[in-house]
Amino acid sequence: MSTIYVDADACPVKAEVERVATRHGVKTFVVCNGGLRPSPNPLVENVIVPEGPDVADMWIADRATTGDVVITGDIPLAAKCVEAGARVLKHNGETLTQANIGNVLATRDLMSDLRAADPFRQGGGKGFTKTDRSRFLDALERELRAAKKA
Repeated sequence: MSTIYVDADACPVKAEVERVATRHGVKTFVVCNGGLRPSPNPLVENVIVPEGPDVADMWIADRATTGDVVITGDIPLAAKCVEAGARVLKHNGETLTQANIGNVLATRDLMSDLRAADPFRQGGGKGFTKTDRSRFLDALERELRAAKKA
């Protein structure tokens, strides 16, 4: 049986994950450092990890395995989960797999180096849109169905 793990700090799609997980009857762990309102849904369990860098990521990476679905925007966490056999989705619905995680990691590292080399380079990126939310819902539905078949 699949489990969904949500890297919940700054996750814009927690409500969507809960809705889809409930429809499929899938246990969901919402992992964060605190500050989230617990869900009354019996399928959703909030996990509050101690403060510290990457503690939530390590909690998820230690548990995610084949057939599970992980929702994260954290690329190193995504790489660990893909390696463990989990299905990984970014918040915008982009699927991270064995076939593309190497390129995604390399791009992340390159952009990090560019930002470090130019202190005036402004970060940011495009905002989260309704299209991203819709793409995410569609991708989560697909991944849960595929996980159930496997």
